[in-house]
Amino acid sequence: MAELALVDYFVMGEAIGIVATLFVSFYFSRKQMQKLSVDIETKVLSDLDEKMNDLTRVAIEKPQLIKIVSNVESGTVYRRDSIYISYFVYLCTCISYVPKVVSENEWAGWLRRMRNCFEQGKIREY
Repeated sequence: MAELALVDYFVMGEAIGIVATLFVSFYFSRKQMQKLSVDIETKVLSDLDEKMNDLTRVAIEKPQLIKIVSNVESGTVYRRDSIYISYFVYLCTCISYVPKVVSENEWAGWLRRMRNCFEQGKIREY
């Protein structure tokens, strides 16, 4: 059996140190990617909630627009209704890209909300 010199021990220690450094960096980069995924989901949900709040604010300011997403009252659809409808459809389009980002429960909630608006409101007439 060959004897190892002091230099050989340093070379093996250096190799072990490099491999250990790679494992540590892979571990922390994986953790960072998981955190980034959560950050993206949070940003998307925050953006969608902000848009839904804008729609709600407009509906509170102009109660006649509520008939678009709910079958509360009947009547003809006016020009400003069309603007509200187009913004709502745009929001639904944005929501359609969400399933790749959010959890199953969040997606099911948004999908249920969209279906209710299209089934109960005036949007189905367009």
